[in-house]
Amino acid sequence: MVKERIQYIDAMRGFTMILVVYSHICIFCFKEYMIAFNDILFLLRLPCFFMISGWLFYKATRIWDKTTIQQVIHNKFMVQIIPTFIFLALHERTNFFHQLGAFKGGYWFTFGLFVFFCIYILSSVLFRHSKYKDCWMLFVALIISMAASWYDMHYQSVSPLLGKGREILGFLSFVTWRYYIFFFLGTLVKKHFDIFLEWTERHLVFIAVVVMFFLLAHSPRTDYWPWVYTRFVVSGICGMVMVFTFFRQFASWFTKERLLGRCLQYVGTRTLDIYLLHFFFLPESMLLLNRKLLVYDNKGLEVAVVLGEALVVLACCLMVSYILRLSPFLAKYLFGVKKL
Repeated sequence: MVKERIQYIDAMRGFTMILVVYSHICIFCFKEYMIAFNDILFLLRLPCFFMISGWLFYKATRIWDKTTIQQVIHNKFMVQIIPTFIFLALHERTNFFHQLGAFKGGYWFTFGLFVFFCIYILSSVLFRHSKYKDCWMLFVALIISMAASWYDMHYQSVSPLLGKGREILGFLSFVTWRYYIFFFLGTLVKKHFDIFLEWTERHLVFIAVVVMFFLLAHSPRTDYWPWVYTRFVVSGICGMVMVFTFFRQFASWFTKERLLGRCLQYVGTRTLDIYLLHFFFLPESMLLLNRKLLVYDNKGLEVAVVLGEALVVLACCLMVSYILRLSPFLAKYLFGVKKL
């Protein structure tokens, strides 16, 4: 029996995948971080992606016994890890081993997500008999996220003291574990969905969330770690609440009966393919032309150009994905597609 997909969730995944490509166009093709509102979108892009991943991962009926853990870890390894290292090897043919650090040549997201699955499973097993399981797991998520964030900010001063431990933490992409808090919150939202809806459907709450997000987005940047982390977490939570609530409230816009809905849903069902493929299509050869556009200092023009390039990259990825998926062997090992 095939479980019916939630259309607005697939559409939201498609939207966040477009934001990923959009951001990488800014960074790799313009060599600029703050153009086209990318610095603001950055605050909600990955929190939304990890929140959706946690939301989709959680299953109320799942019992973490030995068989289930082995099966889930094996399945996630085949989907997240095998394709990641295949594409990393293809993209970094002569520099593969030098790209096994924290960001894996850009391919850290899928690796990090696999680690998050493992952390979540371990936490679930450790606290399975506790009456306050959710509280303990949230505490663990906060500690992990804070430690990773602190390590990221103080890497230059701390890493020389760790010796070989620095390489291990690098391979494990430890600095990216700061996003685990959003993954875990995604599982909580799924588990307590009625309570989440009750609060987010209140207009005053939603307005407060939007105001808070934009206040934080325009707040001064400092090197004071407590403020950096607070801004990171609170703006991320506000951003993911905003996006999730918007897509749910206007779910009728994102059905398969509408062109926008069909397009976003298709992208949403191919997020792994696009993520793995898009690095091959980033038009770095257009760097000089792109940078000439910056002299106009026009945000509208920047958004139009970046979005246009992102959609072209997206189309190339989907076309190649479709061709590769025609082979069951390639579909399985490149994109983790299970046999029907």
